[in-house]
Amino acid sequence: MNDLGSALTTAASMVTTADPAVVQVVLLSLRVSLTAVAIAALVGLPLGALLAVAQFPGRRVMIVALNALMGLPPVVCGLLVYLLLSRSGPLGPLGLLFTPTAMVIAQAVLIAPILAALARQLLEGMWEEYSEQLRSFGAGPWRAVPTLLWDGRYALLTVLLAGFGRASAEVGAVMIVGGNIDGFTRVMTTAIALETSKGDLPLALALGMVLMAIVLTVNAAAQVLRDSSARWAG
Repeated sequence: MNDLGSALTTAASMVTTADPAVVQVVLLSLRVSLTAVAIAALVGLPLGALLAVAQFPGRRVMIVALNALMGLPPVVCGLLVYLLLSRSGPLGPLGLLFTPTAMVIAQAVLIAPILAALARQLLEGMWEEYSEQLRSFGAGPWRAVPTLLWDGRYALLTVLLAGFGRASAEVGAVMIVGGNIDGFTRVMTTAIALETSKGDLPLALALGMVLMAIVLTVNAAAQVLRDSSARWAG
């Protein structure tokens, strides 16, 4: 108990004093996750909106596939990206493996289906409500996509926050494609796993505190946005 209390005290001190080792890992984690969310949003949100409004052959199959990919195991995603970026893979000559860019790609691949599936569920209800009005203005399903994305922007922020929370807490994929290299590709989740296995509890606990603070902040922000969007819609 004394060792645990000492570790907690040291961890709290590392957080409050902005220890360089903690700050470096946290900043890289945020940069990787935020970039991955931005890239995934550029693909996932329009795809989700399109699936919400358009009828075309294979639509139902795509919806089922997206719903299934929401549960894609991170290690499987990491393995697929690893094979893609490895020296013998199609993108091997780019030399992206074991870099932050590879970690961004893995996280974007992991969360893009989540954003698309959640956006479809959200915007499908909006399309059912506003489809007749939009058609009266000459906006068919394809032209309605940007309109729905704009009108649902506040609600879609909660989708983005969910994607960010998923990305920031992910460990398997970034471990595989990033290599957990100290000072280069080590993020909060991989650092916590490594430092715990090494017995360096203060650093692991400090990073855990920061990660929990980020997760709680993201969830609180999502709740506030949901409440605000409900009042705005009502």
